[in-house]
Amino acid sequence: MVTCYVRYIIDPKKISEFETYAKMWIPLVEKFGGQHNGYFLPSEGANNVALALFTFASLAAYEDYRQQSLTCPDCQKAFQFGAETDCIVSYDRSFFRPVLASN
Repeated sequence: MVTCYVRYIIDPKKISEFETYAKMWIPLVEKFGGQHNGYFLPSEGANNVALALFTFASLAAYEDYRQQSLTCPDCQKAFQFGAETDCIVSYDRSFFRPVLASN
């Protein structure tokens, strides 16, 4: 299992647009076999940092999702919305593996 952590720098004047963008991606990640753990918008502290967490069975499954997203019309619509609204200034990804309690 691998969890993708995405840290976004967003335009604080376009939080509403970023929220729309986020809501577009949640079902798309799930469509391609991932589990979306949510987007997290600024609350207290920095007003331009947002986060996303989603999990795939493996890094290979994540890579399959990334490749399929390039030809999926719904994914392309989400990419286009993000570009047109210019709500994302930059982002970076990191990957983590969970430590789970054993029984």
